Amino acid sequence: MIEGDPGGGTVITDKSCQGKGLFVTPGNDVTVRNLTLTRARVPDGNGAGIRAEGRNLVVEHVRFINNQDGILAHDQPQGSLIVRDSEFLRNGVCEQACAHGIYAGQLGLVRIERSIFRETRQGHHIKSRALRTEIVGCDIADGPEGTASFLVEIPIGGSLLLQSNRMEKGPKSENHRAAVMIGAEGVAQPTREIVVEGNEFRADGDYPTTFVYNMTATDAVLRDNRIEGRQVKQLHGDGTVLAGNR
Repeated sequence: MIEGDPGGGTVITDKSCQGKGLFVTPGNDVTVRNLTLTRARVPDGNGAGIRAEGRNLVVEHVRFINNQDGILAHDQPQGSLIVRDSEFLRNGVCEQACAHGIYAGQLGLVRIERSIFRETRQGHHIKSRALRTEIVGCDIADGPEGTASFLVEIPIGGSLLLQSNRMEKGPKSENHRAAVMIGAEGVAQPTREIVVEGNEFRADGDYPTTFVYNMTATDAVLRDNRIEGRQVKQLHGDGTVLAGNR
């Protein structure tokens, strides 16, 4: 357990470990709680607030501000990353490679609950290579100044549950193609379901975009989503837009 002051006064800044991040967690079953992690910088451009190298990381009530990566999680096919009630502000960069708000490798499960993502730069707010990714009750927004590419990217397939989120693609996004991209690098793992339900999505840029861009052979199911924007296509690729989307 790594735990700071519940009042939010514990701030870790600028000092990276092993050329990787502010915290490097090689062990298994680690919980990080009640911290502010800011200004992680390393020469390869992947300085993370937390660099997770072991299995089963839980993050609760942590603020990630102005890091290259917020969280960078290594491949652990039997492991998980659980994020709850946390905040990701102005993370991301594209230097030698692109860094993101959260970048999860090939894990068994990524679940992100009730968390806020704002003004991610150049990379994606959330990029996950996990076998299953669940994003529930989050607020993911470029805002007027964010330059993120996708709000959510699932690059090699894997099941996705995207439920009850508020999502916004801003005028300065550096990739207009989609808000949610699935399978852009090819489908390298089972993709049993893609469920997108009960979300609010708004496109604020003066460009056409697609809410869900599905490049897998798994049918995406979109239901009860509210879509705002004059140039938004709800779904590209296999799947169904059910009654209740508007």
